[in-house]
Amino acid sequence: HKKQTGGRGQFGDIWLRVEPLERGAGYEFVDEVVGGSVPRNFIPAVEKGVADVLARGPLAGYPVVDVRATLYDGSSHPVDSSEQAFRMAGQIGMRRALEEGSLQLLEPIALVEVTAPENLTGDIISDLNGKRGQILGMDSLGGGLQVVRARVPFAELAAYAGDLRSISQGRASYTVEFSHYQEVPHDQEQRIVAEAKAAQEDKG
Repeated sequence: HKKQTGGRGQFGDIWLRVEPLERGAGYEFVDEVVGGSVPRNFIPAVEKGVADVLARGPLAGYPVVDVRATLYDGSSHPVDSSEQAFRMAGQIGMRRALEEGSLQLLEPIALVEVTAPENLTGDIISDLNGKRGQILGMDSLGGGLQVVRARVPFAELAAYAGDLRSISQGRASYTVEFSHYQEVPHDQEQRIVAEAKAAQEDKG
């Protein structure tokens, strides 16, 4: 990041290495600078700049996770370097890395357990399949009741209480808990990104 104005300029030069981490690992910032090429007092500013970009990623503005950013080189100017200049450099470097990398939108997946009379399990499974659900199995509870277990995207469960009541005439119950994150199907991702872009343009 280099900017010259009438007075003091801005100069922050950094080299970042950006790589993916295992799912669920979060975000990691690594300082590998040797020989003072980036002064120690400016390294936290670089990390802030990187974090700024990760907090609002290029895919529909959602945070970027499971990535490691390693600061390994750079340079400074005795007069024009500042925390702000190195924060800007961190932002520019991270933004460029994300543009050149391959990003994947993730969505939260729920573990759903539905308890219902046996004669309703077929309809319940059919409904969960229609909600992009993955059926994990069924267990018999005795007394004519069965539990259907499935993984379903949280996005598909907004109206599930009403849907299940309609299917079972109120004779079924369910529990939901967070399971994990997984990739959004490509067609869904395109729609989400397009909607976010349109909403941003409306604001602008």
